Amino acid sequence: MSSKLQKDAPVLIVGGGPVGMTMALCLAKRGIASYLVELRTADALPDVKCNHIASRSMELFRSLGISQDLRAAGLPDDYPHDVSYRTSTLGEEIARIHIPGRTTRLTDHSGPDGNWPTPEPPHRLNQRYIEPILRRHVQKQALITCLHRHQVMAFSQDEFGVTAQIQNLELPDTPALTLNVAYMVGCDGGRSMVRKGIGAKLVGDEVVQRVQSTCIRAPHLKALMKAPPAWAMFTVNPKRSGNIYAIDGKEVWLIHNYLRDHEADFESVDRDWAIRTILGVGDDFEYEVMSKEDWFGRRLVSDKLQQGRVFVAGDAAHLWVPYAGYGMNAGLADASNLAWHLAAQLESWASPTALSAYEKERHPITEQVSRFAMDHAHAMSKRRREIPDRLEEDSPLGAQARVTFGQDLYDLNVQQYCCAGLNFGYFYDQSPVMVYDDESAPDYSMGSFTASTVPGCRAPHFWLEEGHSLYDALGPAYTLLCFKPELSAGPKAFEVAAAKANMPLKILDVSGHQELPLEYRHHFAIVRADAHTVWRGDQVTAENAKHIVAKLCGF
Repeated sequence: MSSKLQKDAPVLIVGGGPVGMTMALCLAKRGIASYLVELRTADALPDVKCNHIASRSMELFRSLGISQDLRAAGLPDDYPHDVSYRTSTLGEEIARIHIPGRTTRLTDHSGPDGNWPTPEPPHRLNQRYIEPILRRHVQKQALITCLHRHQVMAFSQDEFGVTAQIQNLELPDTPALTLNVAYMVGCDGGRSMVRKGIGAKLVGDEVVQRVQSTCIRAPHLKALMKAPPAWAMFTVNPKRSGNIYAIDGKEVWLIHNYLRDHEADFESVDRDWAIRTILGVGDDFEYEVMSKEDWFGRRLVSDKLQQGRVFVAGDAAHLWVPYAGYGMNAGLADASNLAWHLAAQLESWASPTALSAYEKERHPITEQVSRFAMDHAHAMSKRRREIPDRLEEDSPLGAQARVTFGQDLYDLNVQQYCCAGLNFGYFYDQSPVMVYDDESAPDYSMGSFTASTVPGCRAPHFWLEEGHSLYDALGPAYTLLCFKPELSAGPKAFEVAAAKANMPLKILDVSGHQELPLEYRHHFAIVRADAHTVWRGDQVTAENAKHIVAKLCGF
């Protein structure tokens, strides 16, 4: 490589799934061009994998102008997004977690996630619908160059940039294309060549569960259900446990069959028998297999997320059992976070050492969330071994067993399907570009959290006016929230210090809002574009404003 690399684009993104496309869109919003390299064709549909967009992800998509398109897609308007536990898909319902469908999502506050402090509640939507919507937005962006049916074959880097050799898979005999970029990001999945190329390894638990997944077309299934339909329907009976997700709310369904400990391998379980037992149908019920996959649930996290100018995100950085729907959603958080840090470098206002913040912020979170998911997988596996023998019995004892076991399943699973902690509770407590104080962030779990303005935490949401969120008003880098601007020269001091450092800073006076969350106890707070608080305080002078700005720039 030459000592001064001529850049073809600032960023090369390897992998054009939801994480890679979101990364490109986040960069484009900041005016930064990227190449997006994807193995598949431009019109390829993904497997029916992720079925859920978390609230934090919907907040991110709101900032990109995509949330309304996503919310309008998927299940029919009136189809409930509930989670139902049954003796079989067509059997007796023993528990139901109420989650409103599209029509009432923004008005029905009766469910366990109905009053979440967010402008964007979660949305149940399969990845088969997510990717085409993201792709349309990517294709509208002149700053994003998509190379479909291309593959990164090799790359190298030095202190000035990254050089990648890219092969056109439709023309395999042609010479590889050479791209020179400032940074490269691997969003290329669990078998990531980028992760391997930087010498990173996945560390953790190789096998947490074994699952047979089958996507079927069964147009008559919904009409045969004894209980009202739901987005997710779990079968719990002594013969076979599994779950079925509604993909289109009409005829396409995704079935997961969980292998038991004594079952040697995937071939030892008859797939058709398992499907019929989970559904609760006989041999005369007709269905069509659209696709099938056998997979291992794992808990693996890359031992590093960065080497020099090369990074990994999404499944390339972490793989875990898909409880709480947080595989893709954690990847989207990676993309948002890393795009922000890369933009700070490419806009030339942050120290090069500030790039270490990506790994220091995201790695502890992915490690912790992966353990939440694994612990929940073990708890559910234990419940599947404890299914009462009388659960399907038509007797008073059977009825009591269904009530008791149903309540147990509700209490265990409401925390993963209405996971406020994973959405709003995680915090960055090891970042080199945050100004911490003496207060520690509140603990959080999968299901619960305590709102806080401690630096590193998500700044509590509030409405500025009808339909206009605090998050809608945040600037592209940092925003100074002024709750009592008249009490000091703080706004002016920060404005001057930021201008001298060339650090983008928006000043937002929120002192006139009457219903501010009680957590905002300080006169000022600085919030990053990803809604994390990075500093708070009462008194500001020219000198400490200078030091705070320097810290936020990584100096």
